[in-house]
Amino acid sequence: MRPSPLRCIALSFGFVLAAAAAFADDGSPVAAKLRPFVEDGRIAGAVTLVATPETVLDVQAVGWADVAAKTPMTTDAVFWIASQSKPITGAALMILVDEGKVDVDAPVAKYIPEFAEVRVGEGPSAVAPKCPVLVRDVLTHTSGLPFKSPMEAPTLDLFPLADRVRSYAKLPLSFEPGTKFQYSNAGINTAGRIIEVASGQPYEAFLAERLFKPLGMADATFRPSGDRLARVAKSYRPGEHGLEETPIDQLKYPLDAPDREPMPAGGLFATADDVRRFYQMLANDGVFEGRRILSEAAVRAMTADQSGEARANYGFGIGSNGDVFTHGGAYGTNSAYDRKRRLITVFLGQHQGWAKGGEAAIPAFEEAARKTFGPIAAQGKDAEQPTVGISNAPKP
Repeated sequence: MRPSPLRCIALSFGFVLAAAAAFADDGSPVAAKLRPFVEDGRIAGAVTLVATPETVLDVQAVGWADVAAKTPMTTDAVFWIASQSKPITGAALMILVDEGKVDVDAPVAKYIPEFAEVRVGEGPSAVAPKCPVLVRDVLTHTSGLPFKSPMEAPTLDLFPLADRVRSYAKLPLSFEPGTKFQYSNAGINTAGRIIEVASGQPYEAFLAERLFKPLGMADATFRPSGDRLARVAKSYRPGEHGLEETPIDQLKYPLDAPDREPMPAGGLFATADDVRRFYQMLANDGVFEGRRILSEAAVRAMTADQSGEARANYGFGIGSNGDVFTHGGAYGTNSAYDRKRRLITVFLGQHQGWAKGGEAAIPAFEEAARKTFGPIAAQGKDAEQPTVGISNAPKP
């Protein structure tokens, strides 16, 4: 026999009280899972966030933002989110799809004429592809473009986006477009250039106006400066005597240099709250706090597997297996939305390679998040409760 609605509400509230008591008595279950990784030197620190499409359930900061200075990690720490920039570029392009300014099934050459000259193979055996590179191909890593071009060295942020994309068009494709999957920053950067051409705005300005401002992504930026720069967590790599501080080797320093160029495939810095806002918009089929950013059709297309015969479980700038859409970043960041569980998870660290199994911190966090907050999230929006736990919050 089904319990009465009042009893369901009582059970729901009782669960939240029990969870809150666990935080009060024993600390956060999420933080408890991650502290051993800090204590034995596998990670320096991390910020984690758990939310539903409607509500933030938990935010934690563990470990150190700066190990040498013993600066504790705080929940407003800024991280290089690297390839987590790709879903944001995908969403920005889908805004233009909604407006009829971009067609994902059109050849890239419609927007960037140089792509009419691309070839498959090298030297005398190079031939025109049987089918042109389509917009969907550059969004799904099925274009045949390489990871980057020779001009993107020693770092990826040296030249204007238009120049970089022109250089991609001169490179041989590794395979016929649409037939295989090959992870390609060049492809997503090309999508960023299409945004510029179709919108008539610089890529960076389009993101700021059409995504960051309406979503309230207050710290999302390609060039952290001032207070944001002061909050950037130090990056680390495994060393002979433990974790060693290291610069982000894919970026030019100083990070606030005005001549650093935006990188659609992986240039963004952001906080956990910035990432949460973006995922809540997608989880709500394009709506954030009552404001429509994307159409429901655009979100559904973006977060479905669009890789065709490559069968790579990848949508338009984001990984997707149907139930979960997700993306990670090179230096230890990851975010996901589980549709069945109604659970958003965000993990932000800053590591160039992992020490002694530090990579297990991400699945350990996700397991703790599912176990602790899955029952709350599954109850649906009508049973949402206020935030259960926040630790290491920044001082006002």
